[in-house]
Amino acid sequence: MSSHRLLLVEDDRSISEMVGPYLEKEGYDVSYAYDGYEAEEQFKQAKQAYDLVILDLMLPRKNGMEVLQTIRSVSLVPVLILSAKDGEVDKALGLGFGADDYLSKPFSLIELTARIKAAIRRANYAAQPIETPNAPVQHERLEFGGLVMNMDTYEVEREGAAIRLTSKEFGILKLLVTHPGKVFTKAQIYAAVWNDQYYGDENIINVHMRRLREKIERDPSAPQYIKTLWGIGYKLEVEQT
Repeated sequence: MSSHRLLLVEDDRSISEMVGPYLEKEGYDVSYAYDGYEAEEQFKQAKQAYDLVILDLMLPRKNGMEVLQTIRSVSLVPVLILSAKDGEVDKALGLGFGADDYLSKPFSLIELTARIKAAIRRANYAAQPIETPNAPVQHERLEFGGLVMNMDTYEVEREGAAIRLTSKEFGILKLLVTHPGKVFTKAQIYAAVWNDQYYGDENIINVHMRRLREKIERDPSAPQYIKTLWGIGYKLEVEQT
């Protein structure tokens, strides 16, 4: 039986009463919150840390986006978003302290369980360096095209100014920088950075790639660093110094 603790934040009682007991039968220890304020209080006051938060975005009293930001200000716990609005999901994934994954309503309980297991498994690898076949020796510090990337501290600077990246954004950039000119498909990027099998949902990669470009490119509409090869994938195209 699993010993993982989950916080289920969902104001729709019919969904909570369907999801919660199912996950408990799967061996999870499930706590419940029905609005944004209650979610934040339970998260802050928990005697034992949660292993994952399932968060609906459309909550009373305080919306899920605010709850997500509060959680991210104090924790890197995996957050799985539930939402019927793709636009809201897009924002959640793209926030500076964004969510890790999402499911659109309606969803199957089997898929939800698979996503939970995958998110918790990925979290166990979060602090480990990305490994890919035939990867070149990584340098502690890389400089390229006006950007400086510190592999040890996960910090990026552009012309002396710090750029704040999420762990996934840094992972994508790290993968591309250590393989300049190599084209990666979305499935390869997901497998390397998320350390999991690609589900075929392009939105996750698209949102993270767009946010990464907005942060590191002078003109995201005409990127200097990250190039798109339509129908194939992405590559880093920059002269390293």
